[in-house]
Amino acid sequence: MARPVKYRKVCRMPLCRKFYGGEMCESVIALTVEEYETLRLIDYQGLSQEACARQMEASRATIQALYAEARKKTARFLVEGTSLIIEGGHYEICQSKGRCDLLKTRGRTVCEKEGASNMKIAVTYENGQVFQHFGHTEQFKIYEVADGKITSAEVVDTNGQGHGALGGFLAEAGVNVLICGGIGGGARNALAAAGIQLFGGACGDADEQVKSFLAGNLAYDPNVECQHHGEGHHGEGHDCGGHGHEGGCGNHGCH
Repeated sequence: MARPVKYRKVCRMPLCRKFYGGEMCESVIALTVEEYETLRLIDYQGLSQEACARQMEASRATIQALYAEARKKTARFLVEGTSLIIEGGHYEICQSKGRCDLLKTRGRTVCEKEGASNMKIAVTYENGQVFQHFGHTEQFKIYEVADGKITSAEVVDTNGQGHGALGGFLAEAGVNVLICGGIGGGARNALAAAGIQLFGGACGDADEQVKSFLAGNLAYDPNVECQHHGEGHHGEGHDCGGHGHEGGCGNHGCH
């Protein structure tokens, strides 16, 4: 008797499903929807393969195979100049109206299913604003969310912890989502390992950024990174934000 097909959870369909190569090339590479989803979660969102497996409700071995195949096909598309389509596979769309984007973390689903999400959102915090250097933040503002609405919020001190140690600090606090300005590569990896979804490159009023996140229109930069980690300070004029949002947030220094 054949084993039943197991469908992998996908947050939403890709915005564009057809990419055309060179005029003289007639071959087409087909990327399945779940292969695309591994690229979106791991390479775009910055999740670990383990976190991606939890999100898609699949084994880590399955995710490794899908991810390897997706990268191979994408490389062929870029190098060979073929066309690429995204279609087919064994998947089901998460019933969250396109806004799930994470995670089964520590046994709790933070997918926003029909407004029934429960999560904790942390924001690097200073004087009501999103602090622009994750590794040097002295405070987080942590928001509790139920049914897609903020139910409570409190400001907590980091007690002098910095960079990678802050990932553990947030995990211990039960945080699922982090909104911040600039952040280094090591800290990004620590957050991914802890199953915490990162939205870097944000700026402005902390409360407003959380409201924007819950509304699905947070302005953020998935590639933001602060690379100039000095001995407790940065070089003159360095800007960890540097993402150029309106309102002058890009002019915030690391401190």
